[in-house]
Amino acid sequence: MNKKVIIESQRIVYDDFFQIEEAYVRRTRFDGTLSEPLRILNFERGHGAAALVFNTETERVILINQFRYPTYANGQGPGWIVEVMAGMLNPGEDPQQAIRREIMEEAGYQVNELTPIATFYPSPGGSSECLFLYYAEVDNRHKIASGGGLAVEHEDIEIVEYSLPEAWQALAAGQIVDAKTLIALMWLREKLKEQS
Repeated sequence: MNKKVIIESQRIVYDDFFQIEEAYVRRTRFDGTLSEPLRILNFERGHGAAALVFNTETERVILINQFRYPTYANGQGPGWIVEVMAGMLNPGEDPQQAIRREIMEEAGYQVNELTPIATFYPSPGGSSECLFLYYAEVDNRHKIASGGGLAVEHEDIEIVEYSLPEAWQALAAGQIVDAKTLIALMWLREKLKEQS
């Protein structure tokens, strides 16, 4: 089937830290006909990079804990989320540059090699954001700064380290609720099973 998308109109309806785009779109249906114009909103926040960092010397997963207002506002949790390090790509920055910068800012580790885990859309029904997820191994020599985030960005980040059994228990107990972190930890668990 020849799939077709016709954008009849598009405009930015909100422009601040992120943008919201309104578009009227017609697209090919699975029966081959063309849809009527559909109003679609796209939350445009740019693309992001994230990484699961594992200290091979201490055999601990290095995560961060920080306040995420949207998770508090929905009434489902206290607002503080344990997650992998992540951040948005700056203009002209590639995903690996971005995540190396974020790991240094948030946890104080200098990372050399990054292994790709996955590239995915975290919420494709409403956002065009693409996330590049990586795995990085470090040891204590790579810790060259304190981390904790940037004061200029008003970041207040706690570094959290889990042994592998603690990480698997946190997964099983539903304590990890961030999607990119779930994906990364499940990937690591599977990788370690394959190696044993």
